Amino acid sequence: MATVSTVGILGAGTIGSSWALYFLSRGLKVQCWDPLDEYAESVAASVARSWPLMQELGLSEGASLDNLRCFDRIGDALSGVEFVQESAPEDAGLKASLMAELDRDLGPEVVISSSSTALPVSEFQHKSKNPGRIVLGHPFNPPHLMPVVEVGGGKQTETWAIDQAMAFYEAVGKTPIRLRAEIPGHLVNRLQAALYREAVYLVAEGYATVEDIDKAITGGPGLRWAFMGPHMTFHLGGGEGGIARYLEILGPSQERRWEALGDPKLTDDVKQKIIDGIDAEARGRSMGQLTEERDATLLKLLKVLNKSDK
Repeated sequence: MATVSTVGILGAGTIGSSWALYFLSRGLKVQCWDPLDEYAESVAASVARSWPLMQELGLSEGASLDNLRCFDRIGDALSGVEFVQESAPEDAGLKASLMAELDRDLGPEVVISSSSTALPVSEFQHKSKNPGRIVLGHPFNPPHLMPVVEVGGGKQTETWAIDQAMAFYEAVGKTPIRLRAEIPGHLVNRLQAALYREAVYLVAEGYATVEDIDKAITGGPGLRWAFMGPHMTFHLGGGEGGIARYLEILGPSQERRWEALGDPKLTDDVKQKIIDGIDAEARGRSMGQLTEERDATLLKLLKVLNKSDK
């Protein structure tokens, strides 16, 4: 694929602004559009606020906040772009209408990648004249720090578009994962949902507090998961026999645990237990403070992991 130098951002909320920040840090020009009034000021402020984080991680040649432009008209924002990152609200009808509108201002060779959190691409590509160029490009929040991007297609997506999206994300330093088939929630969020279901069940049944469940992950498997996935973790857990021995010796135990997992319902009572638990764990810290703490810790972790890769 040709080198991408200009990216269009459609939808400049939390995710879209984070994408804009990341692309700017990689030396790309970014052209934004959002239907909300005064969105440009919000994007500019968000990007400027987190720019020091990107400087600490290391900027690419040509990276500059001056490469950000915001437009009132969607056609102006798409002029000259070579890749589009769509981050509109999670509404299939809205996304489908937006995709159809983009045909007016984009050549058929330009890939449109959707940040869709859970919607399959097939649910919003059908109104487009060029549905083959619409792909999934779902990041893990926040996109400017988290490396993973889930890449896949819908029923009408063509292979070339997925290939180009994979190549683009890899070229700008992301860790793209190619999804082999569509499934609601994609991959990462399904894995996260499985864990969170059990976390909610343990709260609902009174086995542990919200804070202790969070500590169990951050001080336990979460440390390993930062650099090693569950399959490789259990491979090492099998000793010299590896995963084959683990499955032979501990497979039955694993199955018993699966059978014992809960199936909680988010009743008003359960929701209140979680809300109260989070209030206790936050200890008065605001959303802004918690976000800053999260990003600062992610920055330190990414620095360590980047060094270990060299």
